[in-house]
Amino acid sequence: MSPNPPVEIVYPMTYTFPGRGLGAVALILGPVLLLAGTLLRLPYHYFFPQQLIAVAEQPARMAAAHTLVIAGTVLLAPAVLSLAHRIGQTRPALATWGAALVLVGLFERTFHAGIDQAAHGLVRREGATFATDLVSQSYQDLHLFSYVSFTILLGWPVLAFAAYRSRVLGPFRATALALTCLLPLGVLKGTEITSVIAVAALCAAFLPTGLRQAFDGPRPTRKSVLLTLTTLPTLTALAYVSTLG
Repeated sequence: MSPNPPVEIVYPMTYTFPGRGLGAVALILGPVLLLAGTLLRLPYHYFFPQQLIAVAEQPARMAAAHTLVIAGTVLLAPAVLSLAHRIGQTRPALATWGAALVLVGLFERTFHAGIDQAAHGLVRREGATFATDLVSQSYQDLHLFSYVSFTILLGWPVLAFAAYRSRVLGPFRATALALTCLLPLGVLKGTEITSVIAVAALCAAFLPTGLRQAFDGPRPTRKSVLLTLTTLPTLTALAYVSTLG
C-alpha cells in the first residue's frame, strides 16, 4: 500500500515586511535623516574636489553629514517597501516596478557611499590633494552599478505614478515624491539647491504617511514592547563588537 501523500498546510498571509511599526519609523526617519545630512554639507560646492577639501577642513561636520545621509538612504528601503505594499493592494504591477527601480537606485547610492568613505579616509591619511588626484583618475571607471544609474532617476517618478494611480498619494504628494529624482547621483556628490528641493519634497511625500501609519491600528502589545526593550541592549553590544573586526 502506498503511503499517504503529505498534506500541504496553507497559512494565512497576515504579515508583510517591514510591518506597520518598522515601516512607519522608516517613512519618518529616512527622509528626516537624509534632509539633515543634506543641509549639513550645504555650504560646500557639490562636486568631489570641493567635497574632499571640506573633509580636510571640517572633518567632524562632513563625517556627520555622510553618516546621516547613508543612514537615511538605508532607511528609505523599508520605507519604499511599506509604500509599495499599500500600492500593491490595487496596482501590483506598478508597485513592483516602482519599488524595484527605487531599491536598485538606493543600493547604488549605498555603493557610492562606500567609495565616499574610502575617499574620506584618504583625505585624513594622505591629504586632500592626494585623494583628489586618485579619485579623478578613477572617477569614470566602469562597474556593475554604472549600467543601472538610470534607476536613481527613473525609480521615483515610476513609484510616484504608481502611488497616484492607486490613490495611496494624492496629486500634490505624488508630485513631491517624483521630485526626489532631482537628488544628484554619483560618487562624492554634495548639496546643491536641487538636493534640498528633492529631499524636502521626499519629506512632504513620506512623513504624513509614516505618521498616519504609526498612529493607526492597534497599539503594541506589552509582550512586544518588552521584547523590544530587552533586545536593544543586545543589539547595542553587537554593534560595538562589529567595530572590532
